Amino acid sequence: MKMKSETHDSDPTPAVRTLSPGNTSSRKLGLFSRALMTRVFVYGTLKKGQPNYHRMFDAANGKTEFVASALTAERYPLVIAGKLNIPFLLNLPGRGHRVHGEIYEVDDKMLRFLDDFETVPSMYQRTLVQVEVKAWARRAEGEEGAPGSMTEVGMYSTTSYQPDWLSLPTYDSYDSLGSHGLEYVSREDRD
Repeated sequence: MKMKSETHDSDPTPAVRTLSPGNTSSRKLGLFSRALMTRVFVYGTLKKGQPNYHRMFDAANGKTEFVASALTAERYPLVIAGKLNIPFLLNLPGRGHRVHGEIYEVDDKMLRFLDDFETVPSMYQRTLVQVEVKAWARRAEGEEGAPGSMTEVGMYSTTSYQPDWLSLPTYDSYDSLGSHGLEYVSREDRD
């Protein structure tokens, strides 16, 4: 994963940043200094124009910066399930569609918020995946900038799901008000 890097006179030594999917084994992501930014790929209610997008830019949750629009390099089943019509990306690579979403750089505070929001590790896990960039909002120094370039990001997916979810329709892009007629029930509207 390409990370935003800053050097600080007081701490020029970089440290290794790891991503732990569901508190299990860690994987090396790259180097960072005191300014930590991790790339995450969102494809559901946290995307622009969706019901939880505002949470991405609530300063109380941490810092977020939009980086690019992208789609998964592999196919995944993205389904809408349960009485709350929640979009779930099932961790079954090779099935479903290449899923469209957005890449954000988030600080550690926002990453902790997102892990909590996505109920890691009981509902989701955050794993590294390759995505193909459709359009960069900006380029980091030394980064590939052409549409079609690949980058590694953290993505929330689930391996825990009801067996009948495998027979649900799959989508390549999520919209809460889409033609599927399965409007997301926001947390504020739940009983």
